[in-house]
Amino acid sequence: MAGLRSAMDALAVEGQLYDRLPEGRVRCLACAHRCNIRPGQRGICQVRFNKDGTLYVPAGYVLSAATDPIEKKPFFHFLPGSTAFTFGMPGCNFHCSFCQNWISSQALRDPQAVLHGGHLQHATAEQIVAAAVRSGAKIIASSYNEPLITTEWAVQIFKLAHQHGLKTAFVSNGYATVECLNYLCPHLDGFKVDLKTLDEAKYRSLGGSLAPVLESIQTAHRLGLWVEVVTLVIPGYNDDPQELLGMGRSVAAVSSDIPWHVTAFHPDYQMTDTIATPADTLQMAAEIGQEAGLKYVYAGNLPGRLGKLENTLCPKCGKLLIERTGFMLRRYEITADGNCPQCGAAIAGVWPDDPGEVETGGWGLPGRPVW
Repeated sequence: MAGLRSAMDALAVEGQLYDRLPEGRVRCLACAHRCNIRPGQRGICQVRFNKDGTLYVPAGYVLSAATDPIEKKPFFHFLPGSTAFTFGMPGCNFHCSFCQNWISSQALRDPQAVLHGGHLQHATAEQIVAAAVRSGAKIIASSYNEPLITTEWAVQIFKLAHQHGLKTAFVSNGYATVECLNYLCPHLDGFKVDLKTLDEAKYRSLGGSLAPVLESIQTAHRLGLWVEVVTLVIPGYNDDPQELLGMGRSVAAVSSDIPWHVTAFHPDYQMTDTIATPADTLQMAAEIGQEAGLKYVYAGNLPGRLGKLENTLCPKCGKLLIERTGFMLRRYEITADGNCPQCGAAIAGVWPDDPGEVETGGWGLPGRPVW
């Protein structure tokens, strides 16, 4: 753990998302913790630190990078069928007991997450974007850990990505600040947010609180980012129908056009004694989301077991527009201007300019390492 931290610190650069305070302290603005950090100390995320009154932040490396279908993120209304070049870093501002990427996210907090400095792969923003272009990706996404804590580095990459015609995305827990979202907005296209629970005590046990996540969904939507929301439905934790209804209504209150993904948990990390989410629980959760007023509700992580809940239907006439099995598209029928071809209704999303170029049946595996 110490070796990994030293290797990361050696590459760190001055951040932009912070305020200077008296006595050499700094206030970090990358996430809603708004850490007040004294010289020689670190933020809750462990990757942003105060050195002599200056906030230093990650840059110049990735922990891993791979090409994935964008549906894996999951984004279903954001260039469907496209490849996303996805990079990740160590660290997180939460410590979720059910984290399914805990080896990278908890690498600076949990001794069981065995990583060392040699796992870092040095790279410039130019090299990362060049690799994405070579891979044929149409999107660059920051994922695998919490991207908010490496926002400045992501912006360096995303600026270049836009120059090469690529879209950009964050796969985030949504624990953002208004300052961070405003900083990101010119360079970010898609923002996927995990809404983990409506229970404040549970959110605090994960290392955060509920209100900033709900505010981030609202702010990101207001700023014009394409937003999708995901809830990992965990038996005995957040699968109460009233809580699910509350989550669905919270999303619908921002916009009924925001897709809500209710996805299946599998035992992992510190919750290996909890059962995997049954298909009928996801069916119930999806129906609750529809009852809450959301137009696009999807059930995930159980490919082929939930029928039309993997598909996109026209909310006006019910026509099948996108047929999916897991990460694979089997049919795509949205018009070039983003409408239903049968009734002409506008379908909310970021759609390809040429529907004929949408790849169907192309992803048999979840992703390919590229670095």
